[in-house]
Amino acid sequence: MTILEAVIQGVIQGATEFLPVSSSGHLSISQHIFGIELPGILFDIMLHLGTLVAVVFVYRGLIWRLIKEFFSLLGDVFRGRFKWADMSPDRRLIFMLIIGLLPLFLLFLPIPGTDMKIKDLSEQLASDSTILTEGLALLATSALLFLGIWAGKRGAPSPSQGRHWAKGARSRREELTTGDAVVIGITQCLAAVFPGLSRSGSTMSVGLMRGVSQQAALDYSFVMGIPSIAAAALLSLKDVGTAGESIGAAPLLAGVITAAVVGFLAIKLLKWIVTTNKLSLFAVYTLVAGLAVTVIGIMELSQGVNLFTGNPL
Repeated sequence: MTILEAVIQGVIQGATEFLPVSSSGHLSISQHIFGIELPGILFDIMLHLGTLVAVVFVYRGLIWRLIKEFFSLLGDVFRGRFKWADMSPDRRLIFMLIIGLLPLFLLFLPIPGTDMKIKDLSEQLASDSTILTEGLALLATSALLFLGIWAGKRGAPSPSQGRHWAKGARSRREELTTGDAVVIGITQCLAAVFPGLSRSGSTMSVGLMRGVSQQAALDYSFVMGIPSIAAAALLSLKDVGTAGESIGAAPLLAGVITAAVVGFLAIKLLKWIVTTNKLSLFAVYTLVAGLAVTVIGIMELSQGVNLFTGNPL
């Protein structure tokens, strides 16, 4: 792998890990189009760690508060002072993050009739020679984003209401409930299985459909992604082998730095887009991209050849 190829992959990973367009789907599609062969799993792990650095940096204040609150929580539990009804917002968020992450263990369930686990299905779909799955998953991402946007507008006050809500009108919640955390956690599992189904886009959209405010849904999705990305990287380390030797230090470093810098900019961009209600840009983009990739995938399957590289599928 050349430094230029590493930078390209870093840009794609950094931008699409946090923007609601699917990093796994775009990486798979770009590798299909350019005929890039990744030299083992180490490079993929390092790209994810680069984006992990970005999100930790952006949310460093909240993360530090949650760490301090976690130890305070342990102290209250041991002293018998813990009360569920009297939790602070940060303490409540800790519990919602734990509940939201529990569904990830479903990925380790075996698939009946095979020797694979559910998480292995993701690797199989991402490494196949077609991009049809990615196209269909992008369309699913678009549908979820449109539903989330519709739900967000439905729950927002109309201009005529001003500061006064009509009786019974739904306000957007700033805090998540246990039900919200479970549903969002299950959605994150599905996004982990299908390349092209955006993790941030699907979890944020489901949060909006559950009545959570845009900012709260966005922050929860990003913070919940930190342990998810870290755990995925750690679990993949056992498969690294001698991959680092075939990459080279320069391309590896270039990819990681690029992913971190672009990831930081992508988070800032998405936070601005959410506050300015421009999320529909990504819904339209994933719809157009999904349609194009799906059509190309069908054409390639019918002809049995990669239309970009000319290689047989």
